[in-house]
Amino acid sequence: MNRDYYNTPKSNFFMRVLWYAAGGDRYILERATYADQVKYMTLGGVIFATSFMAAMSGGYAFYTIFSPRSFGVEDTTVFTDVVYYSIVFGLFWGIMIFNLDRFIVSSTGKGDGTEEITWKEFKGAIPRIIMGTIIAITISKPVEIRMFKTEIDVKLYENQLIAQKKYQDLTNKIYDERIKKVEIEIDKIIIEKDKIQERINSLISEKNKVNPPIITQSGYRKIESGDYVPYSYSNPNPLINSLEIEITRSKEELKKIEDLNLGRMTSLKLQRDSLLVRKGAIDKESEKQAQKLDGLLERIKLADEVAGVWISLFITLLFMAIELTPIFFKLMLVKSPYDYLKDNIDELIKAENGIYTLYDYHKDRKGVERDYTVHYNVEKIISEKKEAAKAQDILAKYAVEKFIEQKKREIDKNPESFIHPNS
Repeated sequence: MNRDYYNTPKSNFFMRVLWYAAGGDRYILERATYADQVKYMTLGGVIFATSFMAAMSGGYAFYTIFSPRSFGVEDTTVFTDVVYYSIVFGLFWGIMIFNLDRFIVSSTGKGDGTEEITWKEFKGAIPRIIMGTIIAITISKPVEIRMFKTEIDVKLYENQLIAQKKYQDLTNKIYDERIKKVEIEIDKIIIEKDKIQERINSLISEKNKVNPPIITQSGYRKIESGDYVPYSYSNPNPLINSLEIEITRSKEELKKIEDLNLGRMTSLKLQRDSLLVRKGAIDKESEKQAQKLDGLLERIKLADEVAGVWISLFITLLFMAIELTPIFFKLMLVKSPYDYLKDNIDELIKAENGIYTLYDYHKDRKGVERDYTVHYNVEKIISEKKEAAKAQDILAKYAVEKFIEQKKREIDKNPESFIHPNS
């Protein structure tokens, strides 16, 4: 707006966008001073910066939550489909935070128009401060875990290995006991067979001591006469014959036991092999379970552990300062031409619609000064309705009086028509 004493700078698209972000009125700002334009442009810039950080933070948090789990420092694969969804969610989150910040800043008002923040102003801004604090914390945590990603990945990998070892130890404890029970049953059968086999070997050794056989290459043995007979040739020595009978009986007993336990031995071996296979499968599953520790909550916990309380608190306070700065600045702003122009337009709009306000007109029961607002258009309509109702009442009474007079005249002319003795 051109004047003889001052020319307001022309706005460009970038300035108008920032004004919109700060909730500034473009019509008024284009007629205000350059200081007002810069003031609202700066506030809008802070809101845009916060929204951008919120979009980045939300996108990274979404990617961390929905990307496939992996060991912290082993997998560097970028999952393209999750990236696309993360970008969409990040934009949505940034826009939502932008609208919330814009609402918080634009609804804060300008306080009492002085640089001092009074308790009354601060008390009125407490709900907005709480909202801004929550937003700052939600933005700061994903950014924090991204800042310390390298340290978190190392610590996360250690925790995953510890968890995997814990799962494997638990699996070994459960399945080793089951496998041990099966192997005990197998060992019982083997020990029983070994005992019989040892007895057979002992009998054969004792027999050989009594009459050591001389075995030729053709499978014959030499007797006292110098002739060669088959090894199975019946020996005239009764002790040897008795030993051979015992050996034969023991071999038959061994075969009987082997036949009886053949199916059970096969079943026990299959059961043992099955347990070993299941144990191996659960060992592999324990790795997948350990990978599930790579979540947002786990990384937030590790971020607090890696960064420490003070660094984590400093980052959170930094984002809180960025988020809450526009609120406190608006409370500290001194009234400027923009504010007076806005008040003037507000009063003109109210006057145009028949609204008049008397500021600090009376005190309530608690001694707080209250405004008194008069709605002239409303009072006009109410007054018209009242007068119309009064007129309707007068006309109704007049109509009743005329009706009575008419009926009286009719009775005077012909009273018999109004009398019905038989009715």
